[in-house]
Amino acid sequence: MALRTAMVAELSENAISSEAVAAPFSVVPRHLFAPGESLDVVYDSNTPLVTKTGPDGTALSSVSAAHIQAVMLEQAEIEPGMRVLEIGSGGYNAALIAELVGPQGAVTSVDIDPEIVARARVCLQTAGYDRVRVVQADAEYGVPEQAPYDRILVTVGAWDIPPAWIAQLSERGRIVVPLRFAGLSRCVAFDLAEGRLVSHSYCLGGFVPMQGAGTYSETLVPINGEATLRMDGPDSGFDVPALRKAVHAPRIERWSGAAFDMPDELELFVVTSASHVPFLYASQQLVDQGVFSPAVTYGTAAVVEGGSFAYRTKRENEGLGGWESGVYAYGPQAEAVADRYVGLLRRWAADFRRRGAARIEYLPTSAGVPDGWYVPKRHGVVAVSWR
Repeated sequence: MALRTAMVAELSENAISSEAVAAPFSVVPRHLFAPGESLDVVYDSNTPLVTKTGPDGTALSSVSAAHIQAVMLEQAEIEPGMRVLEIGSGGYNAALIAELVGPQGAVTSVDIDPEIVARARVCLQTAGYDRVRVVQADAEYGVPEQAPYDRILVTVGAWDIPPAWIAQLSERGRIVVPLRFAGLSRCVAFDLAEGRLVSHSYCLGGFVPMQGAGTYSETLVPINGEATLRMDGPDSGFDVPALRKAVHAPRIERWSGAAFDMPDELELFVVTSASHVPFLYASQQLVDQGVFSPAVTYGTAAVVEGGSFAYRTKRENEGLGGWESGVYAYGPQAEAVADRYVGLLRRWAADFRRRGAARIEYLPTSAGVPDGWYVPKRHGVVAVSWR
């Protein structure tokens, strides 16, 4: 099919780096896992295919965009004969994995929703992949009957890594998971090493949140009706009245003299190099009024001190290759909080301005508190260091 061929060609430019991963995308009929969708939509590499929505229209399940599926499969490095557990069923990704493991391997896909499980089974059978086991269960507990697994691929947004996932890994096991921490989400490929998980690679990526025992909810701190601070952990006791006043006071701007690029890496550095960094979201109305820059409509890391705060911005600077990073700061301590944020921008640019400079680890609670930056979870601790 021409559209499938074109999708694979596009993925090979920016997501697929091996023939092993390209081959399944070339043969698995993606359209059979999205009946009723137009072929143009199905074979658009950046479009997820929503398969179930809630009463309010929120996506509850989807077939992920081919682009992120390709990236995660490259991270997984699946080999023929492996045993793989997929957490979150859509059918298509499981078929891709089945092609990678071959007839000597085994693929198990688990989902908590019986409707999604039934749909995945029908689609897989229609496409000729009925050897994939599709199990209805709460993925928080894995699928012990088919363990151990050489790879666990998580295709739902996870706030924590349950002990069952680690326990069900083989000695050469790897978990690829879109893990949420510090207000952001990263697809991390974790290798098992002496009872802890150590990142092999990571990249930007987010998914429909996990349901069941692994469900999480973020903390919202409204500054006013148009601006909100959001974080994964508990409210850090922000001085909301003072912050509300600061929003509508004159702001200052400071520029770092450092290039602005790779914003996902820079943001990861900022939130893991300071304590209690929430994400600032604001309405388009406040942007139109000139109170905030457009970045806040999507959320941006904010450094907060008392009744003052700062967030990252950018401006054109040809001498730096296109853009320069800077900050806008508000409140009575705007100068101090701006200097602190600019210091982070300069440090990242000088020491860590590259892909993969972070080391992300997951340590069980029994391992104790690590050195450096970390955030506690229900079952363990996520620690991030820079190298």
